[in-house]
Amino acid sequence: MLQFTEDCRLGIPEIDSEHERLFALVNKGYALLNQEENLRPAAKNLLKHLRDYADTHFIHEEEYMRKIDDPELSSQKREHVDFTNRMNAVDFSRLTDEQLRPALENLLDYLARWLFGHILGSDILIGKFESPFAFTSKYATGIDEIDEEHRQLFRMVKETHDVIQDNLVFDKYDQIVYVVNRLKNYTKEHFKHEEAYMERVGYPGLLKQREAHQAFCDKLAEIQLEDMDNNQQAYLENLIEFLLNWLSVHILHMDKEIGNYLSDLTHEIDL
Repeated sequence: MLQFTEDCRLGIPEIDSEHERLFALVNKGYALLNQEENLRPAAKNLLKHLRDYADTHFIHEEEYMRKIDDPELSSQKREHVDFTNRMNAVDFSRLTDEQLRPALENLLDYLARWLFGHILGSDILIGKFESPFAFTSKYATGIDEIDEEHRQLFRMVKETHDVIQDNLVFDKYDQIVYVVNRLKNYTKEHFKHEEAYMERVGYPGLLKQREAHQAFCDKLAEIQLEDMDNNQQAYLENLIEFLLNWLSVHILHMDKEIGNYLSDLTHEIDL
């Protein structure tokens, strides 16, 4: 019998509870191996419950990871798909009575190995890594309107990342065009707002900011959608890397100086 031990607990109550339920279902299956009569309908019923419960659990687990912006989500989804495909490939109805019991035992052994391996090798990492797309406190300028627009820019870069990770969409051209154009438009609006704010408060670094903003807009304008259509994966990966690097460096080394400038002004006034 499988034991749901403490080292299998993630510290996330809703996920831990569902994992315990999956362990219980597998143990129910092992108990069936000692059943002499009506094994076939019982095995089919168990398989149905395993499929249904696993599907529900995967939805909950992936939604939780999506909410916390966990960078391991795409890897988890691949493992979940592999497991689902394995479950869907099982067909007890084609087996003879002699074949059924060893087939059920093989399935249960696979489930036991998969559960322990998946929980201790993958699930245990949920929430342990900071997403590169997360707008964390280190990026905060202390200026609410600017911080909120920066937060939205990070969301848009993540949206671009999600497009490339969507294995269910073969030709992603239309989606890429949409997210890139949306990013271009939002970036221009953000720069206008940010520069207007700097002008209002008399920020001395406004000229350098304008130059940096223009350089970024020029880079976005160089994006050739035709090239993306020819090699979407590589093009988008390079684009994501550029966007993340530029946003991080620009905010940390330039935009945060706006907040520092305002803090110094406030300090001088207080004196």
